[in-house]
Amino acid sequence: MKNLDKDIQKKIEDWLTPSYDEGTRKAVQDLIDNNEETELTDSFYKDLEFGTGGLRGIMGVGSNRMNKYTIGKATQGLANYLKKQFPDQEIKVAVSYDSRNNSQAFGQLVANVFAANGIKVHLFTALRPTPMLSFAIRHFGCQSGVMLTASHNPKEYNGYKAYWNDGCQLTAPHDKNVIDEVNAINAVNDIKFEGNTHNIIPVGDEIDQLYIDANKKLSIHPEAVLAQKNLKIVFSPIHGTGITIVPKMLEAWGFENVSVVAEQATPDGNFPTVIYPNPEEEDAMALAKKKGEEIDADLVLATDPDADRVGIAVKNNKGEFQLLNGNQIGSLLVYYVLSTKSELKQLGSNPYIVKTIVTSNLQADIADHYGVKHYETLTGFKYIGELITNLGDSAQYLVGGEESYGFLVGDLVRDKDAPNSCAFLAEMTAYFKTKGKTVYEVLLDIYKEFGCYQEKLISLTKKGKAGAEEIHAMMNGLRHNLPTTLGGIKVKEIRDYQLSQTTDMSTGERRAISLPKSDVLQFITVDGDVISARPSGTEPKIKFYCSVKENLTDTADYINVQTVLEEKVDRMMKDIVG
Repeated sequence: MKNLDKDIQKKIEDWLTPSYDEGTRKAVQDLIDNNEETELTDSFYKDLEFGTGGLRGIMGVGSNRMNKYTIGKATQGLANYLKKQFPDQEIKVAVSYDSRNNSQAFGQLVANVFAANGIKVHLFTALRPTPMLSFAIRHFGCQSGVMLTASHNPKEYNGYKAYWNDGCQLTAPHDKNVIDEVNAINAVNDIKFEGNTHNIIPVGDEIDQLYIDANKKLSIHPEAVLAQKNLKIVFSPIHGTGITIVPKMLEAWGFENVSVVAEQATPDGNFPTVIYPNPEEEDAMALAKKKGEEIDADLVLATDPDADRVGIAVKNNKGEFQLLNGNQIGSLLVYYVLSTKSELKQLGSNPYIVKTIVTSNLQADIADHYGVKHYETLTGFKYIGELITNLGDSAQYLVGGEESYGFLVGDLVRDKDAPNSCAFLAEMTAYFKTKGKTVYEVLLDIYKEFGCYQEKLISLTKKGKAGAEEIHAMMNGLRHNLPTTLGGIKVKEIRDYQLSQTTDMSTGERRAISLPKSDVLQFITVDGDVISARPSGTEPKIKFYCSVKENLTDTADYINVQTVLEEKVDRMMKDIVG
């Protein structure tokens, strides 16, 4: 350990004391004996912190890993904060978990720590989707909640999503205040691991029907579902929690012809058929797409392990199954909800949609067309949930989402909701089929009416301490060498969300950005193209987003226009990513 930083050495020595259990001490000693200096550095160089999705990391020993002690410390800190925020009240929390390795054990651990602190815990008895945890918090009147999941990360990861009493993930000031409480815990002995079982209340499958019934009331065109009840739907939970609720949801809505991908139906934290259990990945969708081809499906759906994200495949005009990206799926949902509610005069009072700053402006264009207000938030669905809570009854939330395949129709929960989205995507498909249109044809119609958008995301993975430093250096490099052109197109405006300011490149004029500070840079060209650079808050990645637009006068020209836009995107991305 002679080459390790002194602070890292001190942490390692602490983890070798009897305060930690024998298995933990042995695992740390094995890393030392095997001279695993890189692993020791990555495991101990910092404490896990809350990002846009909460606590997330690789499972293993160390302060920067997901394990009994980091999870226990986070829970003790949250418990301490709850007691300060709700003095002289009975405090209740809900706890759930997904199919990942150790998730159930971590869920029980979290419940025990809360219970040992005198807090009532509504603990799910079996794995369930993240949105159902958000639903349960509101249903049981809890002050907080925790979901054990690493969402769509690889199998080595697990995570801890902490929620507030509105069913939304922690936002300011609670996120920082909880971290302060966590950091104030200086010794393992400060964590109360031994639970009072009388404080733990089991949550069984009775909540499933409550959640399904509440969602079904949001249906816009149940008659279309009835007319297309034999719609051929393929569903894959990609070894995750979606299997527990999505088939039930679709059946309850009236769909009678749902085929589940057998190879991915069983919950399994090893995710044996995929590398990344993420519906954004083509490989993760491959088996579902293949099943769709076999049965000539109308719609292919797949959810990630904690079922808050959904990917889809639909047939294009050649009859081939094509994956849609998150911007396209979200835009279709926005169009379906707004166009049909407008036609039925059901937009309500002060209706609005929400998208993030890296989500396609097509959704804003659609909202403008229907006279519906649109809001933008930082990346992370917690900011959408926070906005819904803050606006309350003064306005009516209709639909919103992120380009990263997370959507929500209606305000039953305060998080992205794949079961809810699956139901609406199926209803949307049925509705347009009754009109003689496929989903793909509707997408082209949207492009013709509002402009043809083309988006691309490039994610660069940079693991460990060295990777975090490299990402930081890349963002600093961009800030100190701001591009004036991208792909040969002049940059008109630069938005720096860390400095909270927008700069007009032609006049030098600066304007304030009202959103919270975030390490994001956006470049807007004179053509209206948007290129964004952003380190991920939940993964060891830096992400680059590009969105361009062109008029589409005839849907028959879509492929040609798309090709031109793809070439433009590639030129611009090459200039910023290299």
